Amino acid sequence: MSDFADLKAALKEAARQAQAQAEAQAKAQALQAAQAQQQAREQALFAEQVGPVKRLKATDRVQHALPRVKPEPLSQQADVQAVLTESLSDEFDVETLLDTDDTLAFRRPEIGRDVLRKLRRGVWSLQGQVDLHGLRTEEAREALGIFMKEAQTRGWRCVRVVHGKGLGSPGRVPVIKDKVKRWLAQSDKVLAFVQARGDEGGAGALIVLLQPAPTRKG
Repeated sequence: MSDFADLKAALKEAARQAQAQAEAQAKAQALQAAQAQQQAREQALFAEQVGPVKRLKATDRVQHALPRVKPEPLSQQADVQAVLTESLSDEFDVETLLDTDDTLAFRRPEIGRDVLRKLRRGVWSLQGQVDLHGLRTEEAREALGIFMKEAQTRGWRCVRVVHGKGLGSPGRVPVIKDKVKRWLAQSDKVLAFVQARGDEGGAGALIVLLQPAPTRKG
């Protein structure tokens, strides 16, 4: 009966997560549309201020073609990053999805408990890590989002997220540690995570198993 309740809660949270991601995507699209309208208004204002334009007379000068610089969609990247960080909510209730036996752990409903045991034993080699220790909440959220994107691009399967034990936080409350659990549980890139072994960071880090990288066709 407990497994059924856990599955029901997980499905409910997954649906809420999907809705949050859809709303974030809609916000990004609305932002892009507003930027396009603003650009059109600025171009119209410029044309009005400059007035009629006359073409210069042709000369015998040779115009050397300059090398074209590949444009970087910085604005689009910023919008995507904003949507990514917005989708990682601090209010996400992760406690009902956690396995708490001897150590803290998380797994998606379709992932068996044997995966958690393998993660604890170090069956998967660590391929990268991000250290969030000492960062503010928004800095940590952004750093984690960027790292997860990089891990997916590189095709990493097992990584370590160092969040610290929170001993230096006000009231010795582990703020970042608690939020990292919530953020990871919301990411569709994460299959499972466990508390690190003592030699890998212990209560100050998590070992995270990621989705396999998408197979490229062609």
